[in-house]
Amino acid sequence: MSERTLRLVGAEERRARPSRNGCDSPHVKRAFDVVVAGVGLAMSVPVLGVIAAAIAAESPGGILFRQERVGLEGRTFRIHKFRTMRAEHDGSLVSISGDARVTRVGRMLRKTKLDELPQLWDVVVGDMSLVGPRPEVPVYVAQWPARLRKEILSVRPGVTDPGSIAFRNEADELAVADDPERHYVVSILPRKAALYAAYVRERTFTGDLRILADTAVAVLRG
Repeated sequence: MSERTLRLVGAEERRARPSRNGCDSPHVKRAFDVVVAGVGLAMSVPVLGVIAAAIAAESPGGILFRQERVGLEGRTFRIHKFRTMRAEHDGSLVSISGDARVTRVGRMLRKTKLDELPQLWDVVVGDMSLVGPRPEVPVYVAQWPARLRKEILSVRPGVTDPGSIAFRNEADELAVADDPERHYVVSILPRKAALYAAYVRERTFTGDLRILADTAVAVLRG
């Protein structure tokens, strides 16, 4: 390949990449995550207490739901959420609209996304980021397209991402499927993986701020 061709290829690659500056440094992103998640945890202590009391009062079982997910570079970690289902249920990995396993408090938490608040701790300890591809369970990660898997796992998973906004009402789509779990694997999972990979390729600090703002708007709109 000639020197001129190499220069042209390099120019095309540079144009294809998103514009980056000092704010897009992983260190800046990590510092932002720690500060915002730490402040968010401190400010939400009263809310966390009220939610914990409501969960405990409604049904027996733990306050928190913990589950193994796949994170940065394929390392597994335990994600934290407020428990929104009865402690004893059939163990299906997907949930549809009107799922009988979901408690009354759980429905409210899911609608407002307050069940995700404990993930601020996962951000503080470094397992997650505020913005990044949503972490999946190992069995679903194994079913991501192989060409995308390494790319998606090259960054910390996030509390929110473009896929979280696009699939905010995925439970409604699953509710009309004959086999919700199969529909998730065959139809929804590939679409999510494509959005995850696109985020990784195009991510910028200002883009993350827009995603956080868009997430807040989506939650407020219900």
